[in-house]
Amino acid sequence: TEFDSELHIYQAESNGVMVDSYVEEEMESVEFGRIAAQIAKQVIIQKVREAERTVVVDNFSERVGEVVMVTVKRVDRGNVYVDMGGIDGMISKYDLIPNESIRKNDRLRAFIKEVKSTPRGAQIFLSRTVNDMMIELFEMEVPEISEGVIEIKAGARDPGLRSKLAVKAKDKRIDPIGSCIGMRGARVQAVSNELNGERVDIILWDEDPAQFVINAMAPAEVSSIVVDEEKGSMDIAVDED
Repeated sequence: TEFDSELHIYQAESNGVMVDSYVEEEMESVEFGRIAAQIAKQVIIQKVREAERTVVVDNFSERVGEVVMVTVKRVDRGNVYVDMGGIDGMISKYDLIPNESIRKNDRLRAFIKEVKSTPRGAQIFLSRTVNDMMIELFEMEVPEISEGVIEIKAGARDPGLRSKLAVKAKDKRIDPIGSCIGMRGARVQAVSNELNGERVDIILWDEDPAQFVINAMAPAEVSSIVVDEEKGSMDIAVDED
């Protein structure tokens, strides 16, 4: 290694200093003028904020796709600003469930949708309307899903009104619909409550598209299905009753 005066000293000047020990060296003080001191302060503050922004972006970028509990700090022009445990986030009015009433200090769950680094700091955007939020909630409520015994095949929402979740059991002895509904409907009701009373239908998945549509239309009775494979469409007729 070449000698570097910034990093090394000659052994003759070491005064018997041992390896791994610390050496104190007195430095001449530097006098800063008022303007220079103010500039130095601003630079330090800027660097600290940049470091904080980098940490937040790195940590939460890995958590995109999670459902988290947040506390409402304020509601402004329909947008909801929340506290995520010392970190601020925002739920746009377009990502809120229609007609839900949200007030300051309310606690609710939201889906981490996106993390951005901006000149004003790290911005975390959340949503309560995406399909994945419903799916994540079921994974939290139904152990059989998180354990991989039941598989979620698809999910769709009309936020605030109705959702449908298609499930399939890997073990034929398990009832996937009953497991998702829970005893006396406790599991599906817990998800519905988190979604502001949204009605959730659990559907049995089927590899046959026609049979899957029949399952999805229940309790309506499907009288006929005409499949157009070229157009990828179906004409469905249901009984009036």
